[in-house]
Amino acid sequence: MEIAGLSGARGVSASASVEAWSGKDRGHENFPVGSLLIRPDLRRHVHAFYGFARNADDIADSGQLPPEEKIARLDAMEEVLLGRLADAAAPSAARLRLSLAETGVAPRHALDLLHAFRQDATKRRYANFEELYAYCRYSAMPVGRHVLDLHGEDEATHAASDALCTNLQILNHLQDGAADLAALDRCYLPADLMAAHGASIDDLRGARASPGLRAVHFALLARVAELDGLARALPGRVRARRLRLETAVILGLAQRLAARLRRFDPVAMRVKLGRGDVAAAVLGALRFLP
Repeated sequence: MEIAGLSGARGVSASASVEAWSGKDRGHENFPVGSLLIRPDLRRHVHAFYGFARNADDIADSGQLPPEEKIARLDAMEEVLLGRLADAAAPSAARLRLSLAETGVAPRHALDLLHAFRQDATKRRYANFEELYAYCRYSAMPVGRHVLDLHGEDEATHAASDALCTNLQILNHLQDGAADLAALDRCYLPADLMAAHGASIDDLRGARASPGLRAVHFALLARVAELDGLARALPGRVRARRLRLETAVILGLAQRLAARLRRFDPVAMRVKLGRGDVAAAVLGALRFLP
């Protein structure tokens, strides 16, 4: 197909970019992305992966692009990443391709992210937790796995990382549930949980969560607590000292955000972390220094 006046291979011009940055960057995230804790020589590679993910996410979350155009743009990012389309079509994909070539990390995690973003372009409802977890397999887990592979960590770390990254994704869905519905008519809250607790999607449009919707929140937070039992093992399994601290900080922030979401209604207010939470997470991570 042709993309917004672009032409050429797969409808994409070699001289025009399919990317449209939303203006969000690492500072807009709940959790550190390639922070100063990351080994300096690897930091730019973490940023390259984030830049790719950020641009792909912006395409998937665009309120102006129709689904078929979103998918075509994401396809173009994949083509550039794999060296089958000119770099100008997706500069962030070109930067990541160079990063992968330099570090020897395989592109599979970036390709998994594109799978999730293509799903976001067309899928707006989730029937049950199993569907949501399958989405996290592509939208969240690849991020942690890429960073671990970049540091040369053993694949034995992947299970704990998957649990932590899934928690981060679910917590984000709880934070942004009302905003996702308003902007994109997209709801990640499992339909069977909503029905079981007498909640409806319309409850996300109110000034505050209904009792049923809060029950859904608590049910998902119980799942987060279960996964946290596995995620807690991650810092202790990471060999790289700096990355061990980074994962410990992220784990602490996730736990603190979960606690806030239990206490406060994310429909009535933006539930987020503050500087005190960051300081507490950093202090808590210091026990992993040895």
